[in-house]
Amino acid sequence: LQGPVLEMSLRGILVDQQRKAEVIDDFYDKIDTLERNLQRIVLDGVGMPGFNWRSNPDLHTLFYNKLQLPTITFRGRPTVDRNALEKMQVYTIAKPIIAHILAMRDLGKKIGVLKTAVDNDGRIRTSINIAGTNTGRFSSSISAFGTGGNLQNVEESLRSIFVADHGYKFAKCDAKSGESFIVGAIEWNLFNDPRYLDACDSGDPHTAVARMCWPDMPWTGDIKKDKAIADNPNKPFYRHHTHRQLTKKMGHASNYGGKPPTISALSGMPIDIVVAFQPRYFAAFPAHQAWQGWVASQLATKGVLTSLMGRRRWFFGRRTDENVVREAIAYDPQGSLADIVNTALLNIWHRNYVIIMFQDHDALTFMYPEEVEDEIIPRIMADLVVRVPLNNGRELAIPYDCKVGWNRGDYDATTNPEGLREYKGTDDRKRQAQAGILDRRVRRTYG
Repeated sequence: LQGPVLEMSLRGILVDQQRKAEVIDDFYDKIDTLERNLQRIVLDGVGMPGFNWRSNPDLHTLFYNKLQLPTITFRGRPTVDRNALEKMQVYTIAKPIIAHILAMRDLGKKIGVLKTAVDNDGRIRTSINIAGTNTGRFSSSISAFGTGGNLQNVEESLRSIFVADHGYKFAKCDAKSGESFIVGAIEWNLFNDPRYLDACDSGDPHTAVARMCWPDMPWTGDIKKDKAIADNPNKPFYRHHTHRQLTKKMGHASNYGGKPPTISALSGMPIDIVVAFQPRYFAAFPAHQAWQGWVASQLATKGVLTSLMGRRRWFFGRRTDENVVREAIAYDPQGSLADIVNTALLNIWHRNYVIIMFQDHDALTFMYPEEVEDEIIPRIMADLVVRVPLNNGRELAIPYDCKVGWNRGDYDATTNPEGLREYKGTDDRKRQAQAGILDRRVRRTYG
């Protein structure tokens, strides 16, 4: 993998400076609005003039003196860090204040990411570490030139600033429910249980799971029609969450041994909803708990696991510790998916007909000449499929979704018309004229 990784690290990605400035200005405007609202709330509601939300002493005075909330400590000292603020949100009187503060802090972090140094050729780069994690996933950080940063986990709202070169276009290919497919394959190999892998092979595992967990709903047997039933916003399961959304959130966490309190805290679902869901889910897929028990046993007796793709990992923590067991359960799905995606990456790199831009754990982004899109995309989609032999003659082949566009943000007809949109055999959009300085840089650098 050193060849394609070195290419990605050296090439970097072009930054639309005009779009970047617009996004930064928009975030600053949002901070200004939130700050004015917060000062009015604190002045009128608490009687505290001149409040500065960036000041720790002001936050201590507000929450612990004025509002008299129970003091939250870290290492014996009162704190107002993010964890403390999230805990204080349970108090109705503090909730709107904390919501404003956390929103402004998040916007500040986004602005910091956007202000990351760009190289002189108008591109931003990252340094990719092939052996950066225990599972086989890549990690990324500041580039070898001292610029850039971690580009693998850039938030969706910031990605539209990253654009394709002049005359080129992006294709982002996402391994569809990849970790779920791996879980199903593991359970097939261990227990000859096809239920979860069959659900994944159905074309929409979350709808298939919903059908099994709620058999009394008016299912048709047609996966597309049943998806509309499971995802009907007019008939949600809880508040605005549909049956399909619930199975996606709760099911994935349950696969990895999540307990109701943890799942409730991470998903925002009331704990009684999670408690009611899990028995239905495990009754539909009993191999999940059998596999989790098998992992715990292997961990306790051997301390080493071998993944579906043959990667061995030793665990050096306390083997009965719940956190170590959960890490061990997640290891094979995450690690095997990384190996499958990287195998596809390497295969396509050797064929040398597209430019590999990003590996985002379970997704690959390519760049190609836009005029040959309808020839390139089918070839990419075919070459992405890595067939893994399973027991008893069965085969694992994880499908991919594909989106195309001229920047890395998701398509929106109003705010991002050149973003990534699902590829359905053709894309009739045309690229808008780029800013003059951007075009000049690209042409000077790449001819």
